[in-house]
Formats: sequence, C-alpha cells, structure tokens
Amino acid sequence: MLPLSSLGEQIATKRKALGLTQPTLAKKARVGLSTLDALENGRLGELGYSKITNILMVLGMELKLQEASAGRPTLEELMEEGRDDQGLDRRR
Repeated sequence: MLPLSSLGEQIATKRKALGLTQPTLAKKARVGLSTLDALENGRLGELGYSKITNILMVLGMELKLQEASAGRPTLEELMEEGRDDQGLDRRR
C-alpha cells in the first residue's frame, strides 16, 4: 500500500513539473493551502478521499486499485516477528 507521505511526494513532483504553485493547486482542488502543504511534506496523517481525488484530478492523475501482493508481510506479521526476535542475543 502506498503511504500518504509517498503520495504527497508524487503530488509535489507533479505540481512542480506542471509549473503550479501550492496556492494555485490548493485553490483549483478546493483544499486548504495548509492541508496541501502538510500532504506534500509528509506531515498529514489522514486525508479524505474526495480531497485526494480533487488534487489528483487537477494534476491529471488518478488512483488505481489493484490486487495486493501476497508476498508482502502485514503489519501484524512484522510485529509478531519483532516480538520473536526480542529474546535473541544479536551479538553472537
């Protein structure tokens, strides 16, 4: 799954490539400038679907759904692996 911070980086890259300023994109996408800035700079924990799609539409981008890769571990699997490793002496 693409983290919101990575999406923000891609949005910033595309915005700059199109020669748009943050205020211009925010106005066209009908989102707050502070929201867009936080998204582009990885400081936003959550953003609604309609706001994301508005931003992407202005940039000529879209979200696509695809099947999740079966080979990637889930967060729960990684946490369980971390708990299993806590008892290991890593100096050996």
